[in-house]
Amino acid sequence: MFKKVLIAEDADFMSSGIKSILEKLNIPTIEYAKYCDEAFLKIKKAWLDNNPFDLLISDLSFVDNPNPQRLYTGEDLISEVKKLQPELKTIIFSVEDKPYRIKHLCNELLVDAYVWKSVHGARELESAIQYVFNNTFFISPSLSQYLKQKEAFEITDYDVLLLELLASGFEQKEISIALKNKKVKPCSISSVEKRLKLLRENFNANNPTQLIAITKDFGLI
Repeated sequence: MFKKVLIAEDADFMSSGIKSILEKLNIPTIEYAKYCDEAFLKIKKAWLDNNPFDLLISDLSFVDNPNPQRLYTGEDLISEVKKLQPELKTIIFSVEDKPYRIKHLCNELLVDAYVWKSVHGARELESAIQYVFNNTFFISPSLSQYLKQKEAFEITDYDVLLLELLASGFEQKEISIALKNKKVKPCSISSVEKRLKLLRENFNANNPTQLIAITKDFGLI
């Protein structure tokens, strides 16, 4: 089993819960960090001291730190950690359930497990730790099923163009006209409406403003 684990979590009660799970698994060394910069510095120091961490368990969202930070999210932290210590095992433990964000973490940042903070979160986290120790990927079953339902959805150049026009302040009717002028099809208002609705559903966005914000976060526009 893992010997040295770092918990990156800003909520003390969550850190305590994770610690209990790790202690149950007889993990001897457990350390904490409330901010991503702090977590990265601990990982870097341990690595330089030839006493590296075996596992990082991190949330995705953190409260604002009054001091200037370089790393703000779990994605930022894991991206930097992978450059420094590629072999470090990483588990995300988060309430985030947006399919695109989870795919990004699993397929691009190559996290070793994604556990949803749900009523079954503690049990699933314990399972995830054991899976990851045995070099097996783990994702919460409810998220796995949800992602499978979305596997056929792919972001196309057409989608990016729609999002760019939407972000520029165009209404659906204006987007339709812009597509016609660019000779891009489909360009009917109903086609634009249906595709934007599908994009909102895929990104779990409640409205166009939220859709723009989410897709900007992922660098799509």
